[in-house]
Amino acid sequence: MLTFYNEHHVQHAGRADPRRGDQALPLDRPEQVTAVLRECERRGLGAIVTPHGVPPVTLERVHSPRYLHFLRTAWSEWIALDPANAARDALPAAWPVRTLRADIEPDPFIARLGLYSFDCITPLTAGTWIAAKTGADCAVNAAHALRRGQRGTFALTRPPGHHAGIDFFGGACFLNNAALAAQHLLDDGLERVAILDLGYHHGNGTQGIFYGRDDVLVVSLHADPRGAWPFYTGHADETGNGAGAGFNLNIPLPPGSTAAHWFAALETGCVKLAMARPQALVVSLGVDTCPLGADARFGLQSGDFLRLGERIAHLGLPTAFVFEGGHGGAEAGIHAVNVLEGFETAAE
Repeated sequence: MLTFYNEHHVQHAGRADPRRGDQALPLDRPEQVTAVLRECERRGLGAIVTPHGVPPVTLERVHSPRYLHFLRTAWSEWIALDPANAARDALPAAWPVRTLRADIEPDPFIARLGLYSFDCITPLTAGTWIAAKTGADCAVNAAHALRRGQRGTFALTRPPGHHAGIDFFGGACFLNNAALAAQHLLDDGLERVAILDLGYHHGNGTQGIFYGRDDVLVVSLHADPRGAWPFYTGHADETGNGAGAGFNLNIPLPPGSTAAHWFAALETGCVKLAMARPQALVVSLGVDTCPLGADARFGLQSGDFLRLGERIAHLGLPTAFVFEGGHGGAEAGIHAVNVLEGFETAAE
């Protein structure tokens, strides 16, 4: 397993989560990636390399130019408003929803911060752009390595990406790494690609990017959005639009579903994947599907992640895994690397 590691991920570190109080750290933290890296090294999973930088035009294949410009310059603008802002995260306070217009970019920074976001829990910090851009580099490099003959690759990065849309950030995500990987595979000559999203929360950004297209099948297993974030997307009746009709499959599950129920849903997704006959697969790998204290999540245990990797390998596709986060601590490392090890063992 060839791993592309984002050594700059630590530069993006939010100070607080407004939902949980000023002293509460955001749920997306550097420790998650550190735990995965240490577990990869401990098991000798394979080479760990830094990615080559990709040009801006590569990002523009998925994200809008004006959104990318905003992300590149946002921190400088935030500091220019007040030098004291250097000690504060930039967080939005207004959003253009429903009948409010989003097509015209306003002048004030705080208004544009809301224009390009959909929540107040995704802090923009001094190191956000370099961390997000290097993460995109990892994902595109992981996809390109598949075209050079690798059976499986891994983009080990944060911030995660599957909640980021064409022109917005949120859910701790700024650039959609999985979408960039899939788009690169298409630009590099493939005709059909699939994305399998396995995080606890629906990858709303990935769905939106490809919702009207028939060259990327998106399959997602996640918690029922009627009771789980991001709440407004991820229902089973969202199956694609126009040319993309039938190319989006959501399988929402009730919180607390057992491992048996989750794997039955995975099998449904795998059947859909096999029928679509993609030439490569991108896996948005979230390992936040196991129980967390009083939060039942889904009932996956450590050994289940090995089984997951084996099932993905049996699809017989060149596969790029993109890390989308998980619970903090050593468990995130064990679960993520179990998936990769299960894949490697079954793919031999």
